Formats: sequence, C-alpha cells, structure tokens
Amino acid sequence: MLRIDDISYSIQGRPLFEGCSAAIPEGHKVGLVGPNGAGKTTLFRLIRGELSLDGGEITLPSRARIGGVAQEAPGTGLSVLETVLAEDKERASLMAESEQATDPNRIAEIQMRLADIDAWSAEARAASILDGLGFATTDQARPTSDFSGGWRMRVALAGVLFSQPDLLLLDEPTNYLDLEGALWLEGYLARYPHTVIIISHDRGLLNRAVGHILHLEDRKLTLYTGGYDGFTRIRAERRALQAAEAKKQAERRAHLQGFVDRFRAKASKARQAQARVKMLEKMQPITAPEEARLHRFSFAQPEELSPPIISMQNVAVGYGDRTVLRRLDLRIDQDDRIALLGRNGQGKSTLSKMLAGRLSEMDGKITRSGKLRVGYFAQHQVDELVLNETPIDHVRRLRPDEAPARLRARLAGFGLMEAQAETQVGRLSGGQKARLSLLIATIDAPHILILDEPTNHLDIESREALSEALNDYTGAVVLVSHDMHLLGLVAERLWLVDAGGVTPYEGDLDDYRRFLLTGAETAKKKTPGPAAKPAAPRPSKDEFQSLRSDVRKAEERVQKLSEMLEKLDVKLADPAVYQDPPEAEKWGRKHAEAVEAMTRAENLWMRALERLELAENP
Repeated sequence: MLRIDDISYSIQGRPLFEGCSAAIPEGHKVGLVGPNGAGKTTLFRLIRGELSLDGGEITLPSRARIGGVAQEAPGTGLSVLETVLAEDKERASLMAESEQATDPNRIAEIQMRLADIDAWSAEARAASILDGLGFATTDQARPTSDFSGGWRMRVALAGVLFSQPDLLLLDEPTNYLDLEGALWLEGYLARYPHTVIIISHDRGLLNRAVGHILHLEDRKLTLYTGGYDGFTRIRAERRALQAAEAKKQAERRAHLQGFVDRFRAKASKARQAQARVKMLEKMQPITAPEEARLHRFSFAQPEELSPPIISMQNVAVGYGDRTVLRRLDLRIDQDDRIALLGRNGQGKSTLSKMLAGRLSEMDGKITRSGKLRVGYFAQHQVDELVLNETPIDHVRRLRPDEAPARLRARLAGFGLMEAQAETQVGRLSGGQKARLSLLIATIDAPHILILDEPTNHLDIESREALSEALNDYTGAVVLVSHDMHLLGLVAERLWLVDAGGVTPYEGDLDDYRRFLLTGAETAKKKTPGPAAKPAAPRPSKDEFQSLRSDVRKAEERVQKLSEMLEKLDVKLADPAVYQDPPEAEKWGRKHAEAVEAMTRAENLWMRALERLELAENP
C-alpha cells in the first residue's frame, strides 16, 4: 500500500501540500487530477524521493520498485526491442552473467532464476507491447536514434510497462500516442497486475482504465471511487451541499451579529449579547466553493462560401517519389465536421497537410473555393513559437495595425489573460502555448479548420471548452485526435485513412473502437452468395443505431441546405443585385450549386431512409 501521511511541501514559499493524506491499496488503478499548477507532477517527484518533504511521510512496502517515463528519451545505437528488454534490470544482469559464469552451481542458480521470472518469453512480451504502441516488427529492429522524440518516448513507455514496477507513475502518457496507441494503453493498464497512478486529461482513459480518482485541490488530496464521470458527479453534489451550508451559516452569522450590534450596549441584554459573540467566535467558517474557471475559446466566424469549399478528383499525395495516398475523390462543405480515423502511419497527417496547403498533390486535381481561408494546427507548431517573445508579440506581428487593447482582447478570448500576455512563451505552460497556437491558427476566421492532435497539453476543462467552440464555429472542421470524447462531441462524419486510400467509415466511434481492440470489424454489408439464402437475421442494436445516425445526419444536411437556399432566394429577389451583371451571375451560380447539392443530399437521405426501413421490416 502507498501511504501519504500528513505531508507538507512548499515551493519558494508557496504551499502545494498542507496536512495532505491518502492511502492507495496494492493493485489499485488511480487517476490523479486537479487544476494546472496544483502540484500533480511534484507529488510524483515526492513519491519517487526526488524531492524532500517539509513534513509528514510517504511510505511504500519495502523493496517496492517505482517506475515512470523520463521527460526525454535519448536515441542510442541499440535497437528498439533491445532497449525495451534492457529495462528489466534483473533479467539483463542475469543474462549477461550467464554468458560469463563457469561455476556449475551458479549457472544452475541463474537458470532457475531466469525461469522464475519468465525470462524466455521476454522478447515476445516486449514485442507485443511495442506492437500495441505502434511499432511494426521491422521498426523494432531499428536503432532508437532513427526515431523522433515522440517515438522515443513511446520506446521509454514500452520499457517501463515491460519492467512491470510495483508502482507505475505515468504523467500524461497519451500525449505522444495516437488514437490506436491510447486505446491499447487503456486496455493494458486495466489489466496491469500492480498499482498504477496516472496524471491525465484524457477523459476516456480516466473512465475506462482506472477505478479511482485522486483529486488534488486546495493543497489536499481526496480519493473517489469510480471513473472520472462518477467523480465529477459526486464532486458537483458535494459542492452544491457545501454552497448551501455556507449560505445557511452566513445567514446564521448575520442573525447573531445583528443581535450583538443591537443589544451589546444594553445592560439587560449584555450577557446574551456576549454569549452570541462567543458563538460567532467558535463558529467554524464554511467557505462556498469557487466556480471552476473555464477559459473559453473565441473563434472568429467566417463568411459563408458556396459548396463545396474543397473537392478532389483522383488525387495522389506523398513525399518525394513515395505516394502515401492515391485515388482520392473527396468533397468538403463548410458545414462538415470530419474526424480522420486510421492506424498510425496510414496518412492522416499527410492528408491534413495537403488540405491545409502545406503539401502539394502529386497527381489529380484539387479545387478550392477562390476565397477559401484555411486554419491549420499541428502539435509541432507549438514547438515553433518564438520562446523569447511574448504572446502579445506574436499577435502584434499578425495584426500590426490593431490597438493594444484589441490584441489583449484576442488573447483573453483564448484564456491568455493580462499576466500571460506579457510572459515570454518559453515560460508558459504547455496548455498556454497550445492556446496561443490555436489563436494564431484561427485569427483570420478560416472557412476550414484542420486540427492535428489539438488537445495535447490541454486540461479537461479546456478540452470541453474547445469542443463547445468547435460546435459553435461556422466553418468546416477536419480533426485528428486520440481523444475519443472530443471526437464524439464534435465529429459528424468519419473518414477512414487506410491502405493508401480514404473512404467514409460506415460505423460510429464505438464500432471503430471495437474494431481497433479486436482487430476485426463486424460486417455491415452482406456479400451475396451463389444461391438464395434464408431471410437475414434482424440487425443488432449497434447496427440500428448506425442506420438511424445516417438518417439523422442526412436530414440535418438537407435542413442546412434548405436554409441556405432560402437565403439565396431572398438575395436573388433583390432588384439591386441585377444592377451589377457579374454580381448577379455570381449569386445565380451559387444558387445553382446549392440546388445541385440539395439534390444529392435528398438522394442520400432517401437511401438512408430506405436502408433503415429495410432493416426494421426485413
């Protein structure tokens, strides 16, 4: 059991922990959550003994091994697989000794110990972990120096998972994983045989991989049973109760104080007044909880363009002479909300770069609306910020003619308040840097916003705020993320990037999650056989849900196009439009394109209704 007993710790006079206690039994999976800057990472360092407590004690069972992932993972000449195997120090030491030992008794002891720790299956176990984190068999044989920093962090994570410490401390492990790796990690941690504490802002991970939430707030630790959603519900109930008690106490104090003020000077009431003064002094103050600060995102809204804003005909894209994606026939309208799905290395980021204009097509034709503005956010852009400049310097460079008050208002709209606006970027937190990069990506009111892993370094409240902003945004959204919760809140269409192509995904996110975890997708289309067959079985609940979702999305599309046509009809009914022939021609062309889009949308709606009707009445 991990015991945290009455600990205190301060940094430069600022207390992070005061009289703080918690007990975590062996084998528990715990999510450590709390506001940014509350001291979560510092708690990990205290548990590991890297920092000395001001008071109290942290205890673990004797000889318990603590493991975690370092902030940086250096590249070496060792292969990825060898690097992971080396993390089991005892096995590595015994294997090395077995090659040198000559004493028969010692050789026997070594072989018995190797058998006890299951050393002979180590390579298979390490390879399985690496495969789950996205390393193909050929990649496992390459030296770690061949890989980027993010991939080296995956190697480090694989190493600590392979070594199986008694207490596993993970600080934002999904930040350098893709969706597939994050889902694999969820399952692995749920089955992990020892104690795990995870700092994470990934709501899905905190709901599915842990059984307890350890909340750090106001320099105290509180352990809750259940996942993150259960924690938020219980905490909300407690906060409501605390607020109610604080209100009652305030009313009671006001009543007592009123009596004291009124009768203190009267001799006949002096004793009663003094008694009430003592009651006020003994009354333990109940403080109403502060509302959680939620810095919302304020996206500039674009004007409306006629559909489509991007279309592709037989497009191929790649790098140099290597084609990554080919035969792309895709269309994006301004009201689209698209999530790109697909295993690592299949081309999601390549497609994102091409849509953003950062990568040219190799073949085929891509047509963009003439006035199209594109906003692009990729995680590497956070690292490209100028570290010795302030956020207001970055925004001033983009808007040199704007007044300082307007520049500060822009920053405040992304949660970068007065103090952060004048702080050098190098001293900002990862979440603050991400907010600045999102502001830069959206400052021109883009008609399409392409986001490649936007939630890394954003806390849970900020992720919720981002989802709200994206749902209010009137431009198209193309989203790549390992955060299933965000995808579920934002995406209306799913594109699968796989085997060199991009196709609409017929299921929903739950189907895709099952597909990734099981390696096989439930067939949604029946392949006709050579002979007549009995009536097909009634579709499953999930299949019905998918069909109803298709109908709903198609209906919403028709509704949006109907509203667009109504606006265009009003515009074309204005006699002033026809005083400018080119302007009249432009609006007439937009109307024709909208009518064509409506025809396609209505056909899709009818087909979706027919499929649902056929399923309900086979």
